[in-house]
Amino acid sequence: MAGELPFELPLLELRGKIDELRKFGSEKNIDFSEEISRLEDRYASLEEELYTDLSAAQKMQIARHPGRPTTLDYILHIFTDFCELHGDRLFGDDLAIVGGLAKLNGLPVTVIGHQKGKDTKDNIARNFGMAHPEGFRKALRLMKQANKFSRPIITFIDTPGAYPGNAAEERGQSEAIARNLIEMAGFHVPIICVIIGEGGSGGALALGVGNRVLMLENSIYSVITPNGAASILWKDASKADQAAEAMKITAQNMLEMGIVEEVIPEPKGGAHKDPAMQAADVKQAICKHLDQLHSMKQSELSEDRYQKFRTLGEFTYLDKTKDLNI
Repeated sequence: MAGELPFELPLLELRGKIDELRKFGSEKNIDFSEEISRLEDRYASLEEELYTDLSAAQKMQIARHPGRPTTLDYILHIFTDFCELHGDRLFGDDLAIVGGLAKLNGLPVTVIGHQKGKDTKDNIARNFGMAHPEGFRKALRLMKQANKFSRPIITFIDTPGAYPGNAAEERGQSEAIARNLIEMAGFHVPIICVIIGEGGSGGALALGVGNRVLMLENSIYSVITPNGAASILWKDASKADQAAEAMKITAQNMLEMGIVEEVIPEPKGGAHKDPAMQAADVKQAICKHLDQLHSMKQSELSEDRYQKFRTLGEFTYLDKTKDLNI
C-alpha cells in the first residue's frame, strides 16, 4: 500500500503474504483458510504491538503523513454551509491559511486553519502550510469579524511553522504573529483550537490562543521543529528523531503538562486510515467543549483564556539569602 511509513514495513510485508496466499489459493482452488487465519491473527497482534507504544519520532512521522486529513477535509466532514473568505485587505490572499463562515449543528461559527497541499503542485501553491504575514492577517480579520458578531471561533492547526523567508520578514512576520496573540487573548467569544498534525512554533501559536486546545493522538506541538532543533544543537538535521524524543512534543506530553485539555484518539495507524471516523471524533470533542464554554459570560471567556496561558509552566524560587546567612 502507498504511503506506508518506514516503521510500518513489517505490517506491509505480512499483509502482502496474506494477500499472496489468498490469491494463490483462489487460483489453484486450494483451501488455505487455516493458514490465512493464523497469519491474520499474527497481523492483528503485530498491529496492536506496533501502534500501542509509538515513539515521539514515529508520531512525528504520522503527523507529517502526506495523506493525513487537512483543514479543508475536516471542514467538509464537520461543518455545513461553509463559505470561504479570502484576503487580508492589505496585501493579498495566502493559500496556506483557509477560513470562512460555516455552521456547526446549525450554529454559525467562524472556522480557520492551516492548509497543506494534497500533491506537489498544491503544496507549492499553499507553501506547505507555512503562512506569510498576510495569512495570519487574514485569519485575524476573520476572527475580528467573528468577535463582532458573537460567533464561536474554531481553528485547525497544522504547520511546520511560519514561513521564515526574506519576503515574509520584510512584510512583518513577527508583528503579524504577535498581533494575533494579543487580539485572540481579548476576544469575548469561545475559541477552540485543534492541533490536527504539526503544531510548529509561532505559526501554530498565531491560531492557538484558545479557551480549549485539543490535540489528535498522533499530532505534535513544539517551539521549533525537531529538524530545526537538531540543526541548532548538533549541526545535523538528520538527528531529528533524537531531538523529537528529547523535546516532549507528543499529545500525551502536552496533556501531562496541562498545555492541552484533551487528546482525541486516532484510528490505528493514524487519522489518514479513516478520515470520516476521525472527523466524527473531532466534531464530538469540539461540540462537547463548545457546550461548556457557552455557559460562560463574555468577560469570563477572555479571563478563562488568560488564566489558561498564565498558569502554563513551572518555576522554583530559590531564597539566596539563606546561602548568604542573612
